[in-house]
Amino acid sequence: MEEARNVRMRKSHRPQADKTTELTESAWAIVLFCVACGAVAGALLPLLARLLLALPWAPLEGPAELLTSVPEPALTLGTITVGVLGGLLLGFSAAHESLSVRVSGTRVTLTIRDSAQEFTREEISSFFRDGRQLVLLGPGGLELAREHCGLNWQRLADALTAHGYAWEEQDPHRAEFRRWVPGTPGLPAGADALLRARAEARTDEGGAEDARELRGELLRLGVVVRDEERRQYVRVVTGRSTAT
Repeated sequence: MEEARNVRMRKSHRPQADKTTELTESAWAIVLFCVACGAVAGALLPLLARLLLALPWAPLEGPAELLTSVPEPALTLGTITVGVLGGLLLGFSAAHESLSVRVSGTRVTLTIRDSAQEFTREEISSFFRDGRQLVLLGPGGLELAREHCGLNWQRLADALTAHGYAWEEQDPHRAEFRRWVPGTPGLPAGADALLRARAEARTDEGGAEDARELRGELLRLGVVVRDEERRQYVRVVTGRSTAT
């Protein structure tokens, strides 16, 4: 029953079929935030180096001594400058990786970098927030998309429901997930091997893209994955695959 699933439909009287709403993160806000964080970190670095040298034993003692050998104010100005430059690079990278959402009465488009995923109204069952991720469900409960989202959640929910899409307060299938361990019974053929590979990819530096691709392979088998820290939780979409 819809009410028992705590679904919030907040529709307007008539879905805005002809209007398009686009939500994007402010690139300059992201960059400025990263620059500010870099500057603060740079300003604190000399103080941290001096505190390390004051300890009877400390890691990185050599680099700390080298750093504090630079006279003030050159030391602090230098570390702040490095922090600002690092924050600038990080900010532009984060802005490039940010999610934008384009909503109309007939389709929803999710864009990250130069890659766009487009879904028609018929393909979409509902949307919900899972931590800092936006999740799109299709009919039958299969996840069509799961993307990190820095948009204002209230504005996003309002935009989607104004165009007639369902916004769930939580994952309606959350109770169906179970923790995966190697050899978990009831999974489709090949899913266990993919989950093993994905677990390894998630621990590797730079393995995020591999983990993302493996999630897609699992979805083709009808297996939905959600992550909690280093653990993987899975559920099988009924009717999409045959369990072993």
